[in-house]
Amino acid sequence: MPRKPLFARTLIAVALVLYAGALLRDGADAWVAATDLPPVLAETSVEVRDRDGRLMRAYPVADGLMRLSPPVAGGVDPRFVAMLMAYEDKRFARHSGVDPRAMIRAVGQALWNGRAVSGGSTLTMQVARLLEDGSTGRWSGKLRQIRVALALERRLDKASILSLYLTHAPYGGNIEGIRAATLAWFGKEPGRLTPAEAALLVALPQAPETRRPDRHPEAARAARDRVLARMRAAHVITAEEAEGAARAPLPRAMRPFPMLAPHLADRAHAADPLARRVDLTLDADLQARLEPLLREAAEQAGPQVSAALVVADHRSGDILASVGSAGYGDGLRQGYVDMTVALRSPGSTLKPVVYGLAFDQGLAHPETLIHDGPVMFGRYAPRNFDGLYRGDVTIRHALQMSLNIPVVKLTRDLGPARVMAALRRAGVDPQLSGGTPGLAIALGGVGVTLEDLVQLYAALAEGGQGPLLRWRAGEPMAEGAGVISDTAAWQVGDILRGLTPPPGAPARVLAYKTGTSYGHRDAWAVGYDGAHVIGVWMGRADGTPVPGAFGGELAAPVLFEAFGRLKTAFDPLPPPPPATVITTTANLPQPLRRYRPRGEVVQSEGPKLTFPPDGARLAPGDGRLTLKLNGGAAPFTVLANGAAVETGIYGREFDIPAPGRGFSTLVVVDREGRSSRVSVELQ
Repeated sequence: MPRKPLFARTLIAVALVLYAGALLRDGADAWVAATDLPPVLAETSVEVRDRDGRLMRAYPVADGLMRLSPPVAGGVDPRFVAMLMAYEDKRFARHSGVDPRAMIRAVGQALWNGRAVSGGSTLTMQVARLLEDGSTGRWSGKLRQIRVALALERRLDKASILSLYLTHAPYGGNIEGIRAATLAWFGKEPGRLTPAEAALLVALPQAPETRRPDRHPEAARAARDRVLARMRAAHVITAEEAEGAARAPLPRAMRPFPMLAPHLADRAHAADPLARRVDLTLDADLQARLEPLLREAAEQAGPQVSAALVVADHRSGDILASVGSAGYGDGLRQGYVDMTVALRSPGSTLKPVVYGLAFDQGLAHPETLIHDGPVMFGRYAPRNFDGLYRGDVTIRHALQMSLNIPVVKLTRDLGPARVMAALRRAGVDPQLSGGTPGLAIALGGVGVTLEDLVQLYAALAEGGQGPLLRWRAGEPMAEGAGVISDTAAWQVGDILRGLTPPPGAPARVLAYKTGTSYGHRDAWAVGYDGAHVIGVWMGRADGTPVPGAFGGELAAPVLFEAFGRLKTAFDPLPPPPPATVITTTANLPQPLRRYRPRGEVVQSEGPKLTFPPDGARLAPGDGRLTLKLNGGAAPFTVLANGAAVETGIYGREFDIPAPGRGFSTLVVVDREGRSSRVSVELQ
């Protein structure tokens, strides 16, 4: 280094030391008191945190920096603080902002070595420079730092000054402050640091760009090791710790900041844009387990398919996870669209509410027989999704098979307005394209959101009346209005837990329902156990049909897998309320044995099974079973235990594949939807 510049800088340093000493000696109170301090309350990043205070999302400040709020008391590893003091400012606790001894030492070392060996700035002076973003190389800049440092020491305590340093110190790139630094370089909060991590963080602020470990690893290693050597000499760490830390690898890249539940975080930030911290009811660990599940499911379903999921505790109303899309930044899937709050057709997922209302109104019981056949309501002729008719079925099987005609019959007698009112009492905000609800609302002819459906099923899970869902932590629990009675809610849940689960999933542990909207635009699965409710939506965000997409095949496996990632065991569903009547069709009161809608024209002379007779015991030897029938209009469809086994039959005597051993129910349905049934035992 040239001697002349060094000599000039040395004279400046000596002058500053003498000047500072004079100030301290003479007590220039007026000069210090008149100091115009820079703002000490700088903007910090908006932080979105989960129910336990863990960071889920951080937004950069206006200038693009990631500057997180200062750590709380005790939130920084004490050994890091000790290393920082030992390396940067040994007498921080004792000086009043300027340390003349440190300045004199720095000048002496520079004169002796012919180069700058150590600095004379205190931590308070460094804070002054950081607050003003000022220069350290000019006499006027250094004098200003001295004056601001003295003023800071008079107006703030030592803990506040240290907090300012830990908030503003630069650590490379757009990272400021110890919390942002530990998250960016080590992926954790600063509460616990290794000696190697602490030493790197002590060294980085002195030259944050030229010591970045991802770009200049050799310089970063040398700077870290110098800190370690000095800490060993100062007995801050042991020799063994210093040697082990020197062997520790450096971080190779900056880690991305957490970005969990980005859609809900955006919504929460927009709802309170002035808040610097937003606390959610979500569980960050659960959210991190479920987001990859949705991404993988969408990728398997197709290149433009998205997915969304909501998990809630139906006992408290807390939303525990919210996945708005298969990928927040996935433009092909329009991942920026939050599908948890997008209005979509719910398909068959509203049917349980209709049946629950019918139970409460005394129109039906789970074992009531209802006819599934062609019917007209004015100009409206509903059809089942597969175009088949099952004839007489119990209400239980009608809901489990998600038949359309029975639920429309019930909606007709209940009145669509009553169904809409029940949805609103549950906390759902259903939207109609027209002004008056029609019978098609039972089949998905109304707009709801995924959060709406989870809210609805949370009410069913809580006996027909549960708390309203909430995502703001600390928000008081609000109870929703009653939707259906506890007896009707249990009956609905008992029916829904009888649905066949996806392959490999456990049976009778979830009360769940699937749905597919018109044109295969939306695939749904919503279900609950004794503690939690989960809703899944899959489809395209732009509403384009997804050919072959069914709720039972696409969304139901995701529902069960989500429960598996939520917890290790299902919580049991509740027992029936005392008033629940559990019986067979034959033992029901006469008006409840068979349901007939008002105004329905019942056609006569339907098919009649003459063989086998009802209650017969048979032993088919060739795996075939002969059926004989009279009446009815061909072609006929034969169902065994609810599943179609033969269709398009024109004869009156024919064979079908014999069902398995045990009791079976056989139903023959003609082209008009009229049916005949018998129960047989195969040996």
